[in-house]
Amino acid sequence: MQGVYLTWMISALALGVLLLPVFKPKWMELKLTTFVDFFRRYWIHILILFMIYNAKDGLDEIDRILMASTGLDMTPWIYAIEGNLVLHVQQYFEAEWLTITLTHFYVAGFMFICYVSVFYFAYFDDRWMADRITLTIAWVYILAIPFYLFFNVRVTGSYIPEMKTLAYSLNPEIADWFRRIDPFTNCMPSLHIGIPYAVWLCMKRFDHDDRWELYRKIVFAYVMLTAFTIIYLGIHWILDIAGGMIIASIAVNLADKTSKPIWSILDERTINSRLVTVLTNPKKAYKIVSQKVAKSAKSFLKPTSRETGIMAVILVIIVASVITWDLTHQSLSAKGVEAPEGASGADGWLATLDNTSEFGAVLKLYDLSELDKDGIEVIQPNLSVNSIYHISGDKLVMANATDLYVIDVTSPEEIFYQKSINGIEQIEMCDLGEYYVLLTLEDGALSAENLDGEAIDLSIDVNNISYVNCQGNDFAYLSENYPDKVFMSNLELSGALSYQINASAEEEVEQVLADWDTPVDIQNATITNIVFDKSHLLVSVNVSSVDRIVLVDRESTDYRLLGDGKYSSYDPSIRDGIVAWAMKDHLNPSSPIEEYFDGEIFYMEIADNFTHVLTADEVDQWGPIVLEDHLVYFEESNDGVIIQVHTWEPELKSYSNIILQSGSVIGIMLVFAYINQRQTEIKNSKFQSEEE
Repeated sequence: MQGVYLTWMISALALGVLLLPVFKPKWMELKLTTFVDFFRRYWIHILILFMIYNAKDGLDEIDRILMASTGLDMTPWIYAIEGNLVLHVQQYFEAEWLTITLTHFYVAGFMFICYVSVFYFAYFDDRWMADRITLTIAWVYILAIPFYLFFNVRVTGSYIPEMKTLAYSLNPEIADWFRRIDPFTNCMPSLHIGIPYAVWLCMKRFDHDDRWELYRKIVFAYVMLTAFTIIYLGIHWILDIAGGMIIASIAVNLADKTSKPIWSILDERTINSRLVTVLTNPKKAYKIVSQKVAKSAKSFLKPTSRETGIMAVILVIIVASVITWDLTHQSLSAKGVEAPEGASGADGWLATLDNTSEFGAVLKLYDLSELDKDGIEVIQPNLSVNSIYHISGDKLVMANATDLYVIDVTSPEEIFYQKSINGIEQIEMCDLGEYYVLLTLEDGALSAENLDGEAIDLSIDVNNISYVNCQGNDFAYLSENYPDKVFMSNLELSGALSYQINASAEEEVEQVLADWDTPVDIQNATITNIVFDKSHLLVSVNVSSVDRIVLVDRESTDYRLLGDGKYSSYDPSIRDGIVAWAMKDHLNPSSPIEEYFDGEIFYMEIADNFTHVLTADEVDQWGPIVLEDHLVYFEESNDGVIIQVHTWEPELKSYSNIILQSGSVIGIMLVFAYINQRQTEIKNSKFQSEEE
């Protein structure tokens, strides 16, 4: 994963140095000493670009979580305008040699154009251009941030049927690198167009003596080729290109307006002396700074349109930051859960088993609409961390080695059904609407009964069964006689259907695992878990080196792997077309990196066919449970294990609503004041010009 990235980066750096003689102004000289000297003269310019580069990773994490929490997806609007136009371009030109060439150009070329666009001007000491190019690139990125967070547009290859993400799927290493650094939802505007086009506009506008004419022409050619590349590779829409050009033109204007005030402070030729003053005479430095701050603050007491505009921008940033924080922290901890060992959920209800009592484990029941309240300790037999419990509909079943209880969640202090048992392996409760059925697995034999204690004929071979799961009147099970199959049957019908489970990945993925000395063993793969809904099966399969999750269409029997076949995916859950799972993403066992040791929570709406990363951090999360209105999962914290409850429909907290409402009122007032001030200032300016 790092190898291909280093190759691209070194290639871009080397090419930039090699082309110095080509692009240098005629009267400039190439000297080895200049390489060292330009760092001293332009270290702040370099620092600004470095900060932009590093800010992208943090922004992408916020974007992933925001997209997962809110579902903000503007892609259908873009598709409604463009249709399959980009698909036609890809299909007409598609060729393997072109795909390979343009993929490397897409990444290495962008690295090259970003760094040389400041490096060349700084190396040849063209401060006029270096100042404006640096600020322009910064402004392009700043202007793109609101779009990336609140105007999510997916890559064309993951949205348009038949469109391929050619660059992202060139080989497993490249695919993995792209998936790690790109959330695939920040297409609008295209920075691959926005940054180089802004550089070209800067040279066209500020290069008064045409010393950079050749470089300007090359950058323009780069922009044209990049426009074709990002369409062909299945990454960007045509409107993304237009968006990149628009923010580039705005960024150039902003860079021109802000260049003087910003570089009057950050110019390397004067800032070094300021730093010396701070270190040698801090009192003098404090006095100078405090005087300038006081002068600036005083101007806001009698604001012009400039100060009013600044206040409006600050207000927007504050409101947007608060809302972004709120929307990226939609998962709440279930109150009162102290040491959860597991959980089971159904519509609006969550049951957790807490290992908090000296007498054994305690099962608690939570109303998910009232997460601020402690859980209810229900009537229960003596339980341990290995006890069986399951919630379905409005019934909760619990069992230890000798006793089985069923309670109604609306009356948790009363036993709804009770019976004596003699050690069972698994219990599933099926909600058939009008009544409930208990499926009991004991010594490999499956039996069924209703809550009146009446046995129900299952009309299947009930022996040698190792696992069972039910939803409604359907149930799935595993037979020890057929380790690679999942069987589906119905409580009200006879017979069963079988599904052959194939957990093999693409040949290139299997080769990567072999290269890591962790080859898979498909022949001896073991099915470990089954969950399902009305239309799909979700099957966990251990293939020796990793665990994989296979999604099976119950009608067509089509299947595919969820997640990445190189990394372990586990704890599957599904409900009404939404699947969730945990995965140790990017964890290479042959060279493990600590930040990838933890599990992350992923989910996908099957119809939408887009994988969301709900958690993107270095905290371990696992055990997702998909419910009607929530997604529940476990998380490791400093205080132990906690249960997080994520709401599908995003809700702003009260403080966010107050800030949003207050910001709207204040914002309208500031806009009104700005417009009036601006008109008055223009009027006075024209009046003075006429008098002169």
